[in-house]
Formats: sequence, structure tokens, C-alpha cells
Amino acid sequence: MDLYSVMAVSDRTASLEWFGVFFGRPADEVMGEEHLWQVGENAWVVVDERDGRAKEVGAAVVTLGVTGLDDILARLAAHGIGHEPVETYGNGVRHVVVLDPDGNSISLAEAPND
Repeated sequence: MDLYSVMAVSDRTASLEWFGVFFGRPADEVMGEEHLWQVGENAWVVVDERDGRAKEVGAAVVTLGVTGLDDILARLAAHGIGHEPVETYGNGVRHVVVLDPDGNSISLAEAPND
């Protein structure tokens, strides 16, 4: 099974720059109007600005499991990308929400080191 999570955006140029910084690289694939970043073996985050998605702009909510959360947040901060406060859940998972320029929510979750 494959997963494609679509982030509807209002300004493709600004969003491609922002997501390029967020992921640390340009899109892995471009299919027509969609720009795709591969985030797992069969998982993709898709940036799409087409008019048919206008009512979905800012409504996406995605959580990505990561390692090295502090390093990721430092890299983002170096590029002016902020985030909400980091939370630590009772099970030790550290979680933080980052909003793209349209308000789409990308959460980063890091499992504790055992």
C-alpha cells in the first residue's frame, strides 16, 4: 500500500521553497502540477496548488515519525521556520507541530531512545 498525503497550498513558488527547506531538498518527483517528497518507502507528501484544491488550503494534518528531532528543529530555525512548543507524552514520545505558510500542520514525532 502507498500513501500520498496532499498539502493544498495557495502559492506554489513560496510553498516549494518552504517545503524544500523543511525536507532539506527539492521535491523528489514532479508529476504534472504536483510536487512530491518521499518520506518513507511507500509514503509521499504532495504539494498541490491547483484551483480544485482551493477550499482545502491549510486543512492538511500530517504526522511524520523522525529521529534527531532537535537537529531537525535547529535546521528549520536556521531558515526562519518556527514551531509550536515541543511536548513530551507520557510514553516518552516527543511531538511538535510545524505549520507551513498556509497553516497546513506537519507534526514531527520522535520515539524515545530505549
